[in-house]
Parts: sequence; C-alpha cells; structure tokens
Amino acid sequence: MAIEKKNILNRLYLLAGAMFLFALAITYKVIDIQFIQGDFYKEKAESLTVKDFVIKANRGNIYSSDGSLLATSVSRFDIKMDAVTVSKENFEKNIKGLSKSLSQMIGKSASYWENYIRKGRKTDSRYMPITRNLGYNDYLKIKSFPMFNLGTYKGGIITEQRTVREHPIGKIAERAVGYDDGRGRVGIEGNFYEFLRGKNGKRLKQKIAKGQWKPLNDNNEVEPIDGKDVITTIDLDIQDVAHHALLSQLQKFEAEHGTVVVMETKTGEIKGISNLGRNKEGNYYERLNYAVGESHEPGSTFKLMSLMVALEDKVIDTSTVIDTDDGTYKVYNRTVRDSHRGGYGKISAGRVFELSSNVGVVKIIEKYYKDNPQKFIDGLNRMEVGYKLDVPIKGEGVPTLPNPNDKEHWFGTSLAWMAYGYGVHITPLQTLAIYNAVANNGEMVKPRFIKEIRNQNNVVKTYDKVVINPKIASQATIDKMKVLMKNVVKKGTATNIYNKNYELAGKTGTCQTEYWTDNTQYIASFAGYFPADNPEYSCIVVIHKPNKKIGYYGNVVAAPVFEQIAHQIYTKTPVMDEVSGYKQSPEMIVENFDSYNVKANKKYETMPNLKNMNGMDAVALLENLGLTVVFKGTGKVLNQSLKAGQKFDKTKIIELTLS
Repeated sequence: MAIEKKNILNRLYLLAGAMFLFALAITYKVIDIQFIQGDFYKEKAESLTVKDFVIKANRGNIYSSDGSLLATSVSRFDIKMDAVTVSKENFEKNIKGLSKSLSQMIGKSASYWENYIRKGRKTDSRYMPITRNLGYNDYLKIKSFPMFNLGTYKGGIITEQRTVREHPIGKIAERAVGYDDGRGRVGIEGNFYEFLRGKNGKRLKQKIAKGQWKPLNDNNEVEPIDGKDVITTIDLDIQDVAHHALLSQLQKFEAEHGTVVVMETKTGEIKGISNLGRNKEGNYYERLNYAVGESHEPGSTFKLMSLMVALEDKVIDTSTVIDTDDGTYKVYNRTVRDSHRGGYGKISAGRVFELSSNVGVVKIIEKYYKDNPQKFIDGLNRMEVGYKLDVPIKGEGVPTLPNPNDKEHWFGTSLAWMAYGYGVHITPLQTLAIYNAVANNGEMVKPRFIKEIRNQNNVVKTYDKVVINPKIASQATIDKMKVLMKNVVKKGTATNIYNKNYELAGKTGTCQTEYWTDNTQYIASFAGYFPADNPEYSCIVVIHKPNKKIGYYGNVVAAPVFEQIAHQIYTKTPVMDEVSGYKQSPEMIVENFDSYNVKANKKYETMPNLKNMNGMDAVALLENLGLTVVFKGTGKVLNQSLKAGQKFDKTKIIELTLS
C-alpha cells in the first residue's frame, strides 16, 4: 500500500514538473513574441489583414484624324456561380426563373440551365462558369436575374472584372493601330505605350468579414494618372475604302496576302493602311504589318528609280532611242525577257518605262553603268533609296541594295537584275515614299501616322511634317517622270484603269518570287498618285502570290485596287463647273418658257409642230401626251419622225433629231 502511494506521488511530481516546464515555455514564447520578435509578428499579422492594392490607370484612347475611336479600354465581366452557398429555400424558389432568364440572354434552353445548375449544386461546385466577356449593361442585367439579385452570398453570383482593349471599327487597320497581347506590343499601341499606359495608383485596404476589403486612409495613398490619348492621321472613310478594295481583290485572285497604303502627298500623313493575310480557312485578317515590315524584291516599280538616276546623270533623255530587239537580252549566261513576246523593237526611253520593257531598262543601265556600277548605287542613295524611313512603328524592314565592293555577293548579272527590281529589297512604304516625292515635286517627306498626343483636351505633343530630302532629283527629271507615269495609265501598261474624268499616274509591277523553286509565284504591285496633274494622295498596292490561273500581272491584280480607292475619293469630293459666256438674256428665258407653257397646256388631237423647240421641252411635251420618245443629238428640234398635223398612235415611237 505504501509503495503504491509512493508511485502515485512520483507520477504527480513528474506531471507537475512537466506542467511547470510547459508554463515556462509558454512564458518564454510570450516574452519572445511580445518583446523580442514582436515587430516581426506584428508586421506579418498586418500583412494578412492590411495591404496595398494597385489601382490601375485608365489606358489612353487612340483616335482617327476626325475623332473616331480606333482603340479604347472597356470593362468586361465574367460570371461564375457558387451553387453551394445558396440556401435550399432560395435555390428552389428562384432556380426556374434564373434558368429562364439565362436562356433568354445567353441561349440554350431553360431546362438545360436548370439541369446544369442542379448538377453543380449536387456535386458541391463553388465556381461554375456561367458566361464571360459581358459588357457593362449586360453585367447589370444578369445581376438582376432571380437568385443572382440576392447577391454573392445569398444568390451565389461570382463576378470577375477585367479591362480589355477593343477596336470599335473592328479588324480594320488593326495591325497598324496595334495591340498588346502579353507577348509583345505592336503598331501605334506599342510605339506610344509610354503615353498611353498612364501611371497606376495604390490604396491601403483592410480585410474585414467575409473576405471583403475596405479602404483605409493613408498618407501614402497614390491616385492613378490616366493615360494620354493618341490622335492618328488615319481618315476613317479612306481607311474603309482601302480595306475593302484590297480585301475584294485578294478574294478574287485567291492571293496569299497583300497591303495597301494611302498617303497625303504634301504632309506624308498616312490616311489609310490595310495589311491582310489569309489563314488556313481561307479568310483574310490583319496578320502582319506588311507595308512597314516586309522587305522584298519590288520588280518593275523599281524602274522609276533606275530611270531617274539615268536622267539625273544626263546619260539619256526620255527621247533617247533604245533597241529592245525581240524582247530578249543576254547578260552573261542569263536572259532578260519582256512580258510582251516579240519585243517592242526600237522605242524611246520614255516608252520603255510606259510599256515596262525589262530589256529596255536593262540596256540603259548596262550601257552607262556597267564599268562603274557604284555610280548607279550612289545615284539611288541620293534619292534615299536603300535607307530606312525610321517610322514610329516597330519592325520596319531593312532595305538592301547590292554592293559592288562585296565581291562575294556581287555578280556579273547584279547590275542588270537590279535595274528592273531584282536583287534589291525594299518595303512597300519605302517605295511609296519615293513615288510620293515625285508627286510632291521632289520633296521627300517622312510617312506620318501620328498627329498629336492629348491629355483630355490639352495638346501635349504635336508631330509635324518631317522632310527627309528637300529635293531627291532636279525639277526637270521630276517633270519628265510625271509625264511618263501619267502615260503609263493613258497609253501604257495600265490603260485598264484609265478614266478621262480623273487622270491617274503610276507604275505597274509584276515580280517573280520563289523563282528558285519549281513553283514560281508572283508579286503584283502598283504605285502612283492622283490626281495626275495636282497630286493630293499617293498610294501603293502590293499583292503576293495571286492564283496564277486567274491572273498575276500588276495591271490586272493590283492596279484596280488603286483605281477603286481613287474613284471613291473623287466621288466624295464635289466638283463644280462654271459655265462662262452664256449669252441668253433673262427676257429670252421668259419668252421660251411662256412659249413652252402655251404648247404644254394645249390639247392635241394631231402631232404638234416641234421644229426649233428646245429638245428637252419637246420630249416632255410628247411624253405628257403618252407618247414614247427617242432622240439623237442635243439642242433644238431639227426633224420629227411624225410630221406636224398627222394623227399620232400611242403605240409607236416618235423619233426626234436635235441640232
């Protein structure tokens, strides 16, 4: 008994000792937390209940020159549902109403939605996708639906808000306007990111019940600064015309991709730009900025530069006679060929350009620059050919010209092939800048996409006209090239787009590509300006790899796009003609009207005498009698098929001859 009592006491002492040591440990830990590591744990606790939240700045908008929105930031809402948090009473009371509302708004049947939500509730789903990418108005609407109108905890609705960049005009000019897709920034969005992005703010918030956060007043609070707006040079009407003209032609010729740029001659402002590529399904979309970034062999549009060098160096004139023979010309072991079989024989240098004779232009350049090819290269460089434009769009293609000093890559055929656009690489925008300079009497201006940066209504920065070269060639050379480009349309390779009402000027281009394979493809192009005599706009069209069975020449594939754009711009510009030397007095006008009025109000049983009557008055008089009239000529009536006084038959046609 005594031994058993002793064992119990020992156990009690051991337990008491353990409890004492435990108490000491707790006391030490309290002292450690309170006094030794107090600041650390206090900060850690606060970090779980108090933290800074980023307040995102509103990104600036991008506008066209007339104030239309090209890009803007909008809120989008994704809706999910916690099917568990809703009470049984609320769920059963509202499930049919919610299902019906979702069916009407999103689609699918009401029974589908009821089964979908019931299944989610049965499987304890707390994050069921309902719909996504809602606009603000639809977001407010779905919040008012039965069950969802009870809120997050009673109704189970979960809302996730995000800001997305949208283009109100759709995919038109999307690549030039640009975007930020998380992998990289392109176009105007990318190059003017610093202006557009604004500056984020921050606000201290404290965590309260049910996982919600409330703002706290804090001296370190920073309000966000919204991004600035970018005003572009794009004209929405011209942009729309350019886009659809290019799209229509790409579809017609089943081409791989293409680009068109419309530039204001004097300022260099880009008024329209479209870059369309074909996807696997055969649809076209803004894939890459071909106008700015795709450097390729231009083909015959380069003949403008070649001929200008020769004219500037005064080795030829436009009247110099060139023998194109039978349309073939041997350069070492290779043959230059004209598209016109049999050649053009002996023609002037001007006609070489108008008819786009490969043999003719090669003979000119070979004859005068073969012994000194660097002189030809220097002539091109003086016109800024071979240099980047440094436009404010990332990814500008690098132009390249063969270098006679590069013995590894300079061949006996290099000069000849360069003369008509092979072996050189240049982007469509760089080519357009040269053509625009000719239209602009030699002044080469930098293509411009941006007019100004604005902060609300205040102009922060203005982008003015930039002159790259005040005179790329003498006025004599410029004037001669203007005549030749006008003749290309009037009596050269582009007569299919000639219109006497609005004369165009330009140059066709048909360039082979992938000619080193068994499946040679083509690049069709047209570069020029309009109106021919007083240029307001320059334009380039480049279409890659059209279906050869349908067509591939520049005049057939590319030139019609140019013509359609010019036509649309012309028809939107009112034309007023003034008539001078009109000698008829007001008294004569009154007399003529009175004479017609008497005849028009008279009842006729037989054909009236119409001789010397104004033709249009005679037609109106006869048609009022129920007769069918045809007439030839203009002016007054000379003869009538049914003589005056004869009975008329309303089934027969009366013919009038006018003076």
